[in-house]
Amino acid sequence: MLQLRLLHSYGPIAQTDFTVDQMIKVHLLARSVEAVEVNGYTIKPGAKLEGANLEGANLTRANLKWAKLTGANLDRANFTMANLERAKLVGAKLVGANLREALLSWADLRWAKLEGANLGGANLTRAHLIRANLSRTDLEGADLSRANLRGADLTRANLRGANLTRAHLTRTDLTRTDLEGADLSRAKLRGANLDRAVADRNTIWPEGFDPKAAGVIFY
Repeated sequence: MLQLRLLHSYGPIAQTDFTVDQMIKVHLLARSVEAVEVNGYTIKPGAKLEGANLEGANLTRANLKWAKLTGANLDRANFTMANLERAKLVGAKLVGANLREALLSWADLRWAKLEGANLGGANLTRAHLIRANLSRTDLEGADLSRANLRGADLTRANLRGANLTRAHLTRTDLTRTDLEGADLSRAKLRGANLDRAVADRNTIWPEGFDPKAAGVIFY
């Protein structure tokens, strides 16, 4: 059985059991709830959740600022509008996770697995995404300004309208990535693979960079 407990400053206020076959669904919208326990894991700012199994958890609007989630299994979890600012997610599994409009500024996502994740409109300013797997992710409208994406895999990712100003994209794989309307001004693109990436006249490139010579296709 999976166990859920809602916590207030004066102690537990509710407890519910789930069968193993059920997807964990935890909503943190009630103002009186300061933390929540899922199968023994306490969800709160600064929580120590290294290696935790929260696959499929619904943590919409959860406050996990400064949380330690290194190596955690967060596949298909729902972090819509959650606060993960400065969270440590090194090597975390976030395949198919929903992080739409989540706050991930300064988050440490090195070597994280984010294939097929939804990061539309997310704030990833100054996030550390070195060698992260972001293939086929939806990053439309996301803010990746000053993010470190060195060696990351962004093949077939959707970066339409994304803010990549001053982003570190050295040796990043952007094969077949959609960059229509994206802003890459002052981005570092040395050694980046842009083969068959898609762009349009609204895409902004670093000064002196020749996208056509790099293999970019324009529509």
